[in-house]
Amino acid sequence: MAGKRPRTQRRADARATRKLIHDRERLWSLSPGGSAARPITIVSPAVIEARVAATPCPQCEGELALREHETTPTGDRVVAVRCRLCHAPRQIWFRLGSTAPS
Repeated sequence: MAGKRPRTQRRADARATRKLIHDRERLWSLSPGGSAARPITIVSPAVIEARVAATPCPQCEGELALREHETTPTGDRVVAVRCRLCHAPRQIWFRLGSTAPS
């Protein structure tokens, strides 16, 4: 039996890529900062930009560009970012606290 036809192989590769992206996004949402339920604890808003710069894109490992900061009614900070490589938008959640950054 010969290998898969080129079109069949491309479709299988595309499905595998979509599944990988879905899994990475799910892992991101369960990670610190990935959702409002799991904010990253910080001691000062001054560290937000450094934390964003040190966080790679969960889809492509690219650099995240900070777009805007918002403060929620509960006092949490939500930062809108976009990947410089794949252009995927996302939010990173932060909470001011008295403990060291997580």
